[in-house]
Amino acid sequence: MRLFECGTLVPGCDWHTRASNDAEVVRRAVEHMRAAHGETIIRENMVDNIKARIRNEANAA
Repeated sequence: MRLFECGTLVPGCDWHTRASNDAEVVRRAVEHMRAAHGETIIRENMVDNIKARIRNEANAA
């Protein structure tokens, strides 16, 4: 599983998501940025920052 923790991008946010592929993780993270952090425009550098923080989940089976 691939994991994104929002707190690595937005300090203090404890939201996270996991999915089997990066595209789904990015989709969910962008949705979260809009809903929780009021981002109305998601720029390419924001997507790049999300992608850079996606990692393999340590305890994935």
